[in-house]
Amino acid sequence: MAVSADLDKQLDKAYENLTVAEVLDAPVAALAGVSEGDAEKLAAAFGIKTVRDLGTNNFFRLAAALVDIDQSAK
Repeated sequence: MAVSADLDKQLDKAYENLTVAEVLDAPVAALAGVSEGDAEKLAAAFGIKTVRDLGTNNFFRLAAALVDIDQSAK
């Protein structure tokens, strides 16, 4: 199934024309609003270096799942 999304506002300009796979392998600072300093802290605290690392991190996935559960209960 083909899926399209406009990620221009969610990514820094340098990453806007990449494929999803390329964005997943990019540093977390590729995400709009994530600074190099933020990226360094994520790497130090959780070993997160790429967007894929962030999206597959167990702590972040659990937090997102809990929010989803809470939202669906409302």
